Amino acid sequence: MWSSPPRDRREQRRSPRPLSHTLDTGEQDPDRQEWRSVEFVHIVDEMPGDAAGEPLPLVIGLHGFLDAGNATTLAVDHLADQGNGPVVATFDVDTFHDYRARRPAISFVRDHYESYDPPRLNVRLMRDSLEHPYLLLTGPEPDTRWEGFAKAVREVVERLDVRLVASLGSVPMAVPHSRPVALTQHANRAELMLRQNAWPGEIRVPASAQALLEVRLGETGHDMTGYVAHVPHYLAQFDFPQAAVVLLEGIEDSTGLSFDLDAIKVAAEEKNREIAAYLEDNPDVAQVVAGLEQQYDTFLRSEESGSSLLAEDGPLPTGDEIGEQVERFLAGLDGPDNQS
Repeated sequence: MWSSPPRDRREQRRSPRPLSHTLDTGEQDPDRQEWRSVEFVHIVDEMPGDAAGEPLPLVIGLHGFLDAGNATTLAVDHLADQGNGPVVATFDVDTFHDYRARRPAISFVRDHYESYDPPRLNVRLMRDSLEHPYLLLTGPEPDTRWEGFAKAVREVVERLDVRLVASLGSVPMAVPHSRPVALTQHANRAELMLRQNAWPGEIRVPASAQALLEVRLGETGHDMTGYVAHVPHYLAQFDFPQAAVVLLEGIEDSTGLSFDLDAIKVAAEEKNREIAAYLEDNPDVAQVVAGLEQQYDTFLRSEESGSSLLAEDGPLPTGDEIGEQVERFLAGLDGPDNQS
């Protein structure tokens, strides 16, 4: 027969869960603030400090689909390294997260589990390098209920008086790392566009929660823009901090915020030196990258004229050749002497 658990354990089971479990803010003392709950999200009643009553930009950096080269993650981590502010909104992550597709980590220590690392979708009140306040929404991109997520973000926008939403993203492209990282800007209002994109027509692409959010906010009169960095496809699985740099520079342009980018620029320079050293030791891979450089340069020259985007000065590597060399490139970077 099973014996009854000790009295203190029975009392512990009957005690209500602390607020931090209910709201999942990740804060030490979340009950210091008053929270208002609406569907899928909990929002503070009052913004702390001098940010109360001031229209703020909301920067969104979700990891998952639009994160080639971990550019979004690197950008968000860099902002967090500048100092994390208090959580002012937290989403019901259980509603949006597919735990079997993206399993959180937990530690197994000798004979038991501990240190569970739950996914969190939180909005924090942050400060830029000039102490200007802004909001930062981070966490995993929702796997389900995108419409519900869009409505919940709209609640945050309206209750916290957000003046502009700006998102970060990155995609793999057939571009060389040795050329400036290109950005594609998008917005739900033409007046928010600060740059002209490379293609004037329409293309169909896989949707994301951020893309749907931009559409839905536009339908309700809320401004949203965003930037997508073009990451060399052969580096999409590795950290590519240069893309994070240009993403944050785009956010600065649209929001008027100012970030200290020195540390991440140093990381970008170190990564470029690592890649250059690898190419020097592997001339066959360097030849493939040279072909991408030739195609990139030809594209720039022909962009305004509308002529062919393919270089005519010499043959470019075939798709099979690029694929074979990219596999070698990835294997080399992932080796014991080239840890990313």
